[in-house]
Amino acid sequence: MFRFSSLFLSRRHNHLRRHSLRHLSSLTSQPLELPLSFPTYFIWGSNTGVGKTLVSAGIAASTLLSPHSQFHYLKPVQTGFPSDSDSRFVIDKVAQLLFLRNPHTPLFASHSVLNVSPAVTERSIENHEIGEQGFGASKLICKTLYAWEEAVSPHLAAEREGLEVKDSTVLETLHSCFRDVVGSGADKERSEIMCVVETAGGVASPGPSGSLQCDLYRPFRVPAILVGDGRLGGISGTISAYESLTLRGYDVVAVVLEDHGLLNEGPLMSYTRNKVPVLVLPPVPKDPSNDLMEWFEGCHSLFSNLKEIMHSAYFERIKKLHEMPKKARDIIWWPFTQHKLVPDGGVTVIDSRCGENFAVFKAQDAEVIAPVFDACASWWTQGPDAVLQTELAREMGYAAARYGHVMFPENVHEPALNCAEVMLEGVGKGWASRVYFSDNGSTAIEIALKMAFRKFSVDHGLIPNSHEDTTDGSSTDLLVLALLRSYHGDTLGAMEAQAPSAYTGFLQQPWYTGRGLFLDPPSVFMRNNKWMLSLPQGFHFGNLKLDSITFASHEEIFHKGRDKSKLAAVYSSYISKQLSGFKGSANIGALIMEPVIQGSGGMHMVDPLFQRVLVNECRSRKIPVIFDEVFTGFWRLGVETVVELIHCVPDIACFGKLMTGGIIPLAATLATNAVFDSFIGDSKLKALLHGHSYSAHPMGCMAAAKSIPWFKDPCSNPNITSEGRFLRELWDDKIVRQLSSHPAVQRVVALGTLCALELKAEGSNAGYGSLYARSLLQHLREDGVYMRPIGNVIYLLCGPCTSPEICHQLLLKLYKRLEDFDGIKN
Repeated sequence: MFRFSSLFLSRRHNHLRRHSLRHLSSLTSQPLELPLSFPTYFIWGSNTGVGKTLVSAGIAASTLLSPHSQFHYLKPVQTGFPSDSDSRFVIDKVAQLLFLRNPHTPLFASHSVLNVSPAVTERSIENHEIGEQGFGASKLICKTLYAWEEAVSPHLAAEREGLEVKDSTVLETLHSCFRDVVGSGADKERSEIMCVVETAGGVASPGPSGSLQCDLYRPFRVPAILVGDGRLGGISGTISAYESLTLRGYDVVAVVLEDHGLLNEGPLMSYTRNKVPVLVLPPVPKDPSNDLMEWFEGCHSLFSNLKEIMHSAYFERIKKLHEMPKKARDIIWWPFTQHKLVPDGGVTVIDSRCGENFAVFKAQDAEVIAPVFDACASWWTQGPDAVLQTELAREMGYAAARYGHVMFPENVHEPALNCAEVMLEGVGKGWASRVYFSDNGSTAIEIALKMAFRKFSVDHGLIPNSHEDTTDGSSTDLLVLALLRSYHGDTLGAMEAQAPSAYTGFLQQPWYTGRGLFLDPPSVFMRNNKWMLSLPQGFHFGNLKLDSITFASHEEIFHKGRDKSKLAAVYSSYISKQLSGFKGSANIGALIMEPVIQGSGGMHMVDPLFQRVLVNECRSRKIPVIFDEVFTGFWRLGVETVVELIHCVPDIACFGKLMTGGIIPLAATLATNAVFDSFIGDSKLKALLHGHSYSAHPMGCMAAAKSIPWFKDPCSNPNITSEGRFLRELWDDKIVRQLSSHPAVQRVVALGTLCALELKAEGSNAGYGSLYARSLLQHLREDGVYMRPIGNVIYLLCGPCTSPEICHQLLLKLYKRLEDFDGIKN
């Protein structure tokens, strides 16, 4: 039994941090895990004054009617304090209500305020308790995390009163409260605990930093109860709030609104297609002297129903998360995966994504949703932070609503035109004049090969008259000039344009013949704290000593002044000899290469001088040049296009992956006017007869037109240097050099958003089929870093907007795990 009286506790100054928090690091000290051992819900409002706190109190009272139960009420942001304290309202009303229902029910209740602004006087802070923590007592724990005196929007109160709080700090404090709930309910069943977090104002009301609250709390993605508006105009406001939440990936479990006699629930149920329950509360008494006990009693069955809806959704979510790995094993065929080698527990359940982090379900020790940094950028596609992710979702929603999908040949729509223009003004600036849309990188390559072969055929007279209406072509066989370790995609034509590898063997592609001349290129890497050059056999050096060529920095590697070096002459002589020695009925009809970095071939850095000389040699022979920038384009290597690094331009270039911010597939092949003109004629048969059903789909073009300028704008990407041409250094040079000197490491390449290293390995431990790095990567995943290897090559890949501080933490975690790597003992 409890006494309905307040026991004022002594004020604890260590709980009241009055200083500004603006200088705290944006990097959280602990991962922001969401515990799943109990139901947690956010209470959102379609506006201010719609009854969020009444709903919170009703859910609390319904929960605490069960013996031995716990209810945790968290109010992260409170303004108008102390005259207005939602936390205090909940504890007072629930305690009074439970006492009236059953005076003999033991209850312990506490109310605390963790942080207040300097404007709030100390005597106004009422941290108090009700009852005793005896055996069998139910518990009601209410906390206000941050409070300001002025009853205005939190961002204004924070600015005016001197308690400015970063988003990361609010999230860390809330995370700490979640951990407290876990600790206090360790001996409880799931159904005996409930936690609600009540927001301030409406869904899109600003938080203390000015961020919209629907964005502020998105890293947790806690399921939502939306308190709608039953007043005139409330249908529109409630639907807008609902869409704001679902646009950001929140699950709205129920909508609750007060009855104002306007039957707003009908249109809302119709809007949600009856998939979301809509509960209607009786009118709330307007008399300030009314203690609302009768009203709460009248709502008892409704709140009990709401509680059951919340429990049902929670248990259904837990069930799905546990069942997903087995179901996936039974019906899904994963790409680039040997299913027999996937261990038990090896299937990662991704609940959602927020910016650069997966939200991963973990059930080993305690069930949690944990953030894990996507350090392979989901196969090199990702770049958006949480802000851009939301922007892209909104832009794509607009495009889908406006266009759906529309036919593209001989048509134009605004997203496609905008996308083409930003590409020609960016990655194609100074050389490209045409944009050909497709659906992914591999098909962009197929298109590029068709373009190049036509241009070569026209230039070399293989088509007698390019304007003649005829389909008769030359019998000459056209091959490509490409590099060993190259990779240009998985479609059959793209595979023919790459050197023999694990991807092209008989097991994978029985039709493969390798239709090209494949040169072994010189590579550059860091080893033992030095940038070094490695030259394959076959180069004639003369008196030039090439075994000791090193570089002080990667800037020196890319310096245009190397064109006058003796090494440039060696490269030219080697390439000329290879091309002159290539005999037979076939012609080299195109040069295709991944500029600077060969991705799937093992993250090798090709000497840019070699590639520049190679382009010049092909130019002199009228061999069209294709740059495969599907991986390297759009700031992956620290520049928008690798043209900036190798100081030469192609005739054709392919882009994809990060082009749309990685949110939806889209690719483009850019070409010069001269290439385009080679397809012009009086017959359709002379046109480029290639296309896709979803060519230039509006959603993809809209996303690309948003992402491309976003990444290069210093206002949205703080990593852009003052010149606007480069990203600032993201990887700590000191740690990179330490990695290059590690006994387990063969070589390191760090450039732009990429930091790759090859582990020293021999025999079956080396190469694409190697499992050598598996244990290392598993430990890194436990550290919150998701990596996927290329054999014994592992890499970190961040986004163009990733902060150097986050990259620093990634390198530290990698280095620490390398120190313990079992591989160095074998």
